[in-house]
Amino acid sequence: MSQKPTLPKGTRDFGPAQMGKRNFIFSAIKQVFEKYGFMPLETPAMENLSVLTGKYGDEGDQLLFKVLNSGDFLSKAKETDFAAGSKQLLPKISEKGLKYDLTVPFARYVVMNRHDLALPFKRYQIQPVWRADRPQKGRYREFYQCDADVVGTNSLICETEIILMINEVFAKLGIKDFDIKINHRKILTGITQAIGATGKESDFCVAIDKLDKIGIDKVLEEMKGRGISEEATQKALPILALTGTIEEKIAHLKNILQNSEEGLQGIKDLEEILETLKTFDLDQHHVDFDVTLARGLSYYTGAIFEVKVNNVSIGSVSGGGRYDDLTGVFGVPDLSGVGFSFGVDRIYDVMEELDIFPEEARTSTEVLIIHFDDESKKYGLSVLNQLRKVGIKSEIYPDSAKPKKQFDYANKKNISYTIVIGSDEIATQKLSFKNMASGQQEKLTLEEILKQLSKH
Repeated sequence: MSQKPTLPKGTRDFGPAQMGKRNFIFSAIKQVFEKYGFMPLETPAMENLSVLTGKYGDEGDQLLFKVLNSGDFLSKAKETDFAAGSKQLLPKISEKGLKYDLTVPFARYVVMNRHDLALPFKRYQIQPVWRADRPQKGRYREFYQCDADVVGTNSLICETEIILMINEVFAKLGIKDFDIKINHRKILTGITQAIGATGKESDFCVAIDKLDKIGIDKVLEEMKGRGISEEATQKALPILALTGTIEEKIAHLKNILQNSEEGLQGIKDLEEILETLKTFDLDQHHVDFDVTLARGLSYYTGAIFEVKVNNVSIGSVSGGGRYDDLTGVFGVPDLSGVGFSFGVDRIYDVMEELDIFPEEARTSTEVLIIHFDDESKKYGLSVLNQLRKVGIKSEIYPDSAKPKKQFDYANKKNISYTIVIGSDEIATQKLSFKNMASGQQEKLTLEEILKQLSKH
């Protein structure tokens, strides 16, 4: 009995209709990245476990997919290794793992190639990554990441360019109502100093990171639970509730952080980023300074970003920030960089929800040639040749079949136009050209058809 095929849990196929839309997103992102001087990079699906382990915290290590050594993978293991448990056994049977993100492989690449790279090095990378997470709605075990990083410079021009690129990508995709939330790690440090919770920065950030999900009262409770005093949480309250324009918030914070050197440095950075942005005369830059933005701050040291599309059910679709020491884990300290990534799956869901995928993302073939007999099929082939010569995506129905079957094929494939060829058409040299969406049909010469199609 033949077995019914299945997919591994947490993975999916992307059929042609989805791929059309996904490629539309990827191509918009690539065009913008390359326009800003970012170069493409790809790294292998597998990395040595020594590269991956210990970079994502204990939880991350648990979620690495391990690859068994090829051949007799048990050859180096002894019975005592089994008894001693998986930690002892693993190094004997597996040396590689699937990559968990694009950042650590990027850091490895930079370290291995640092003598050949022109610094600052700007790279983008669009590849799948794997996590042995519990699959649930919107969370998969294999998914694409889409990162752009600049490494080897402290210049805040890089931060400004991230804001410009996000604006430009969304303009290409037709996403109009969104906010680029920005904050700074040093401002958060300054706030913890100002409220009298020095040294509690990571506790403070972990708590405020949940503001959207649990609300301000629960956040204050969590702060107390993490050992931040009642007095400090009360002082934090008005800061976290700051409103007004970016300029008003900055003025207010300058006052609050007047005794914190780090806090004032963070504000100065933000002011410089916003000042540089003015050079690029955007009508609307969508930037919103959000004091409560914390982004699970493990390795960020400067500006941090998060992008939210408004009036949709999906959370953030892009995020990133500046880090001072990307390559330190591989023994090359002090390479500062800034990077961000687009959540392509989330952007896809946003565009579906808003129903803004353009027609060209949905269609593959533009024209199908429909024929009645061998003579019209043969004539159709020469028409097909002309269409393809000028770059029109076109095909001919390959078999002899009733016209209805050929029209059904065009509808199923979402083909925009059909050209119907019978003996009349061959005799008059006027072909029946049908717009499949409107149903409108006219008799035109091949030249006239080509003219019409080139307009679209």
